[in-house]
Amino acid sequence: MKTSIIATNKQTRFHLLDDQPAQEIDVEGLTIAVAAARDTSSEDSSKLKSKGKSKAKADARELISDAHLRLKAGVHYGLIGRNGSGKSTLLRAMADKLIPGIPHATRISILQQTDATSQEVSDGSEEDTTDDYQSKPVLEYVMSSDNHRNEVIRSMNILSKSFETEDPLHPVIAIRQVRHEQTEKQLFLAQKNANLKSGARGLQARKDLKAVESKHQASLERLGQQKDVIDADAIKDDTQAAVETLQDLQAQFEAMKLVDIEQQARQILIGLGFKETTFDKPFLTLSGGWRMRAMLASVLIQHPDVMILDEPTNFLDLLGVVWLENYLQQLRETSQTTIVLVSHDRDFVNAVCEEIVLIRDEKLSYFKGNLAAYEKDLEEQKLYWGRMKEAQERQVAHMEATVREAVKTGKKTNDDNKLRMAKSRQKKLDDRMGIQVNAKGGRFKLNRDLVGYHLTARAEIEVPTDEKGASMALPDAPELRYPGPLVSLEGIVFRYKPTDVPILNEIDLVVHKGDRVGIMGLNGAGKSTLIRLLVGSALPTKGKVSSHSRLKLGYYAQHSIEELQEQGNANPGLTALSLMSNVVDSSLSEGDLRGLLATLGLQGRVVSDVPVSRLSGGQLVRLALAKVIWNSPHLLVLDEITTHLDFHTVTALATALSSFNGGILLVSHDRFLMRSVVEGKRDLDHKLDEDFEGVDEEEDETQSRRRTVYVLKGGKLREQKDGVEQFEKSLVKRVQKMLPAPV
Repeated sequence: MKTSIIATNKQTRFHLLDDQPAQEIDVEGLTIAVAAARDTSSEDSSKLKSKGKSKAKADARELISDAHLRLKAGVHYGLIGRNGSGKSTLLRAMADKLIPGIPHATRISILQQTDATSQEVSDGSEEDTTDDYQSKPVLEYVMSSDNHRNEVIRSMNILSKSFETEDPLHPVIAIRQVRHEQTEKQLFLAQKNANLKSGARGLQARKDLKAVESKHQASLERLGQQKDVIDADAIKDDTQAAVETLQDLQAQFEAMKLVDIEQQARQILIGLGFKETTFDKPFLTLSGGWRMRAMLASVLIQHPDVMILDEPTNFLDLLGVVWLENYLQQLRETSQTTIVLVSHDRDFVNAVCEEIVLIRDEKLSYFKGNLAAYEKDLEEQKLYWGRMKEAQERQVAHMEATVREAVKTGKKTNDDNKLRMAKSRQKKLDDRMGIQVNAKGGRFKLNRDLVGYHLTARAEIEVPTDEKGASMALPDAPELRYPGPLVSLEGIVFRYKPTDVPILNEIDLVVHKGDRVGIMGLNGAGKSTLIRLLVGSALPTKGKVSSHSRLKLGYYAQHSIEELQEQGNANPGLTALSLMSNVVDSSLSEGDLRGLLATLGLQGRVVSDVPVSRLSGGQLVRLALAKVIWNSPHLLVLDEITTHLDFHTVTALATALSSFNGGILLVSHDRFLMRSVVEGKRDLDHKLDEDFEGVDEEEDETQSRRRTVYVLKGGKLREQKDGVEQFEKSLVKRVQKMLPAPV
């Protein structure tokens, strides 16, 4: 079901006019809701026109309510919030200029994780989503993504070609066409202003609309004027206007040519993993992951006022992630573009973002600093306010006891002084307990720091809480009847054709129960091929794959989510509960299945009433994981499991995996997950849950886990003595040579 976005906000006279671009956004009273799009006939629509807005609001579900959206020019923001909190909806509302306080002339480019077959790039112009555009070669596709530049070139070509003919009327027709297109844009903005504004500003906006409508009608009449009725003076004036406009457009184009856009496009594509041999490949022939990379490149090559990146690392390998980190850091120094970024990759957000925007309880809050600084500050605030609340609770308990004793004594002895003291202390308990410091950290004074203090009590002390994702729990692996490795690869060689160079060459790998093995590498190195050999989905060209006779294997494939989406689309009535019932073949009851799904954060109506086709990416990951763990496997093989999760849920997943007593083979580009699960490290920059079991918790054990990080390169598995850090450092050196020169 399609949904529509409804955005409203408090409008002030300080808002910039729609025809003036702005790199800063300051919108108060922002409310964003989503509602099911209604398909009404023209007959019905006329009946609903008067109350359609209120009806839509009544049916809509609010995601953000009375919030303050504030973005400063040139600052890189990290947008943080749980899955379903409204991050992507907010970004789409910004990109589509649905928020009235965002000027229409502000150029906004967006990469959003939706259907990879569609172009998700917007800069305030009408998108070119025709087959001709998407059938362009990759390099040309990226270069032609800047609609502002395309518009200048298009108008320039119309005018320049008109002067190539001997017909004196051709420049007249050309300039009238260009002017009419400009007038149509002015009409759109005037209609938008007239619809949004009210009161005195609304009256003026409607007057302006009438003027623009008259201008548009006159332009339309001139455009349709017969050639034989155009007089000599009009030809002279319009020809001169065509010359001046062409000169102005050429000057704009020359300024754009100061940047070698082709060279920049090539460097960006190479940085994102493309080879030069694929530059001439049509965009439509690319797989979904490579299309998203090309779309990311088409966003990066633009120079918008605001750049929005929604999960840009989802389809990148670690080299691409490190390159993008460095590219955006360089952009911070060379451009005034404001960036709003959503990513589940903690290290990426920490490296790129200067400030954090948190969506929580339908509000937006801000923190000046990166993600690591935010989490550190949150811990300090929790400690500070927690101690203050504990101290005040002790003080309140003591004062309440004093009041009770004073009242008891005063009534018994008829002591008015005792009763007055009790009343005074009770008044203090009622009106003066709460926050004891002001916003600046000084002593709180009612008459200065609390407006209307004589009418209301102080605000209660609230201890900040963590914004955690749904917790996860994995079933323990059962005991094996006899010891031995869970899986073993000996001398594995794999090639697709006998004459091909081996993708895997002499691979040896052994995994025992309790081991933590991580495999990293660039895209195309053969990681997924190695996993398929290990789980038995493919056979090696040479070598031996053996497994324990009692082994129960749980395999989360890289494309598990796509498979679930296909199943959901093929069977619209399929729910998580019915799907799991088919998977387990009635070996578990409905109650058992609900319990299993609940341990992964899926419960209630979500599992029984919501179709699989309507589940979010994070919910689909949990469902796919349920298919993997329902039979309590001894070995978990996880191939890129974090792609659709927010970083709160990644933290919950890391905690659940840390205490799993079976073996884990993890393939991931997520450095945080690899460090925490495989290396067992508590990251200094990112706080893990208290239930996390890492290396520190193994010190008292007689036998610690085997923890090894490998890199697959050139068909060989290479152990990283220094773990993820060693591989990351090697990639940083490569990235420095790949970055485009500053512009």
